[in-house]
Amino acid sequence: MNKDISKELFEKAQRYIPGGVNSPVRAWNAVGGYPPFIKRGEGAYIYDEDGNCFVDYFSSWGPLILGHCHRDVVQAAMSAIEKGTSFGAPTEIEVKLCETIVRTVPSIEMVRLVNSGTEAVMSAIRLARAFTGKKKIVKFEGCYHGHWDPLLVKAGSGLATANIRSSAGVPEEIVKDTVVIPYNCTSAVQQAFDRYGDDIACVIVEPVAGNMGTVLPVDGFLQSLREITKDNNSLLIFDEVITGYRISLGGAQERFKVFPDITCLGKIIGGGLPVGAYGGRREIMEKVSPLGDVYQAGTLSGNPLACACGVATLEVLLRNNIYDEMEERTKKLCNAIEEIALSKGIKIVINKIASMFTIFFTEGKRVENYETVSKCNGEMFRKFFSLSFEQGLYFPPSPYETSFLSAAHNDDIIDKTISSMEKIFKGLKS
Repeated sequence: MNKDISKELFEKAQRYIPGGVNSPVRAWNAVGGYPPFIKRGEGAYIYDEDGNCFVDYFSSWGPLILGHCHRDVVQAAMSAIEKGTSFGAPTEIEVKLCETIVRTVPSIEMVRLVNSGTEAVMSAIRLARAFTGKKKIVKFEGCYHGHWDPLLVKAGSGLATANIRSSAGVPEEIVKDTVVIPYNCTSAVQQAFDRYGDDIACVIVEPVAGNMGTVLPVDGFLQSLREITKDNNSLLIFDEVITGYRISLGGAQERFKVFPDITCLGKIIGGGLPVGAYGGRREIMEKVSPLGDVYQAGTLSGNPLACACGVATLEVLLRNNIYDEMEERTKKLCNAIEEIALSKGIKIVINKIASMFTIFFTEGKRVENYETVSKCNGEMFRKFFSLSFEQGLYFPPSPYETSFLSAAHNDDIIDKTISSMEKIFKGLKS
């Protein structure tokens, strides 16, 4: 596999960019070597600067649910850019995107667009504190909610891959009001409220964790969060930056029938362009400036290019029920991998839901929190990643990440991937 150009570009990038990458998750620290530099994408495939072709199983970390360069999204982007890239003033397309979000996400009555998932989360928590008059935040080990200081504690994939538990530069006084407890542990939630209940503004959770690999909520976990926050006049925030429009059209909240007070969105609602949003009940959102006294602003919020691509993506999802088909293909792939691993005597657990999945190399039978994730075999994952890459399969370069299918991953691609898995697991066994 030719990688000379990528190697040269990575060496050049390291002179100008910390670590040679503009986001730590793009580095190959967990798997060794250096990343390919991507030149273009088409459907379920990406092509690097050296001309190598890969089946893309991380979909730009989730937003490309339709695959690369979907015709409708490309046409929307080109049409929008011909009119202008940014105005700093209201546009019709941002209203259309917000209207679609309100129509499709069950708990959202009003929504504010921002530029990233991090910005959505920090704004949602500021709003929750203002609405409740309380300070403390409850979050869960292994859940990542962006790189905002109070939440960079035991925060999932990026930090875990780098083998650090929190970021340098975050003073202790900044995180003193952040309460961190194990994911899927209802008793720990109750203990937190028994101790701090009068001062807990909100509980924030990935309803399906995607930043310690795919980890599903155990039965009753999300329901218990809904009940305990209501009982204590706290707000429940769902971070659906990954799961929004990925788990179902209405996100994880629609699938699990648990409805939060505030929802954070990103990724898919921008169709591959930078975007974020937070929304919720009208009485809560009306506290946001200029209606209320919770200030939040952004020059590029509601950017017309991002909104145009987001609207185009959501319109395709509304016209076509692609979710059942993607889930069936995900099951087909994961079930085949499990059978192949079993036949080779290799212990794995695959967590999957909708078009999300993660292969955990572990002796255990269940992976349901950060503690069990952290005990998985990192060396086996490195070998799996390397062998997959050689077979032209590009999985996320960290054992703490989620893999994604898109609508462009057709049966032929899945069948070819399964055939490659026979060679990959044979190599793992040797």
